[in-house]
Amino acid sequence: MATITGQIQKIALDILESKPEGIRYSELGRKVLEHDPSFKPNTISGATWDLDVTYPDKVYKPDRGVFRLLKFKENIITQPDQQQTTSIIKNRRKFIKEEDFYKPFADWLVNELEECTSAIELGGNIFRDKWGTPDVVGVRESKRSDIIQFPTEIISGEIKTDSNGLITAFGQACAYKVFSHKSYIVVPNDSQIEDITRLDTLCRQFGIGLILFNNQNPEDPNFEIRARAVKHEPDMFFVNKNLKLIEDKLFK
Repeated sequence: MATITGQIQKIALDILESKPEGIRYSELGRKVLEHDPSFKPNTISGATWDLDVTYPDKVYKPDRGVFRLLKFKENIITQPDQQQTTSIIKNRRKFIKEEDFYKPFADWLVNELEECTSAIELGGNIFRDKWGTPDVVGVRESKRSDIIQFPTEIISGEIKTDSNGLITAFGQACAYKVFSHKSYIVVPNDSQIEDITRLDTLCRQFGIGLILFNNQNPEDPNFEIRARAVKHEPDMFFVNKNLKLIEDKLFK
């Protein structure tokens, strides 16, 4: 009879077999518990936290807090049916435009995250600047009913429906901080775990907000906050320079 630790580790390895992209430590623990609710969470944690050390010939960590089987290390997508599925997804995405998510995200910033009192769609080259124009710009203003009035804040958002553009999106979100009090990057939730983990770390270091979303469904993007943006003071010259171009639309 295998020990409880051995049983848990066997289940964990079976779960990894079905996750060629890898799985985060916390999610692995939840799935082990779903498989057998009789296990105690602390016992599961003790049996899986160093899975890569216990099974160095089978498991490795592609990134912090992520486990993956070594056999999936070289190339995640290798089989023809997987390639066909990927092709179908790419073809479907051709009919979904990035602009389709601008208004849903603007509404989400106002109604769900309550980061703004109003937000608008932008995109394009409205700011006429090689540093780019945010896809969404919002404003947070005090209400007349607020006992303590606070200064107006500008919030910018950059949306990417293609996982290949994450580095570019991060660079743009950084550039927007020059005229925004807060800056957000919105990326597909089906991006590689390593990319999301790296992006999460960078966003927290630079104070940029990170939002994950379903890039297949503009009607229900299911925006999920991963890291909230940190407020900072932008350069007021650039704030006024850019807002002058959208003043009537933003402050209507």
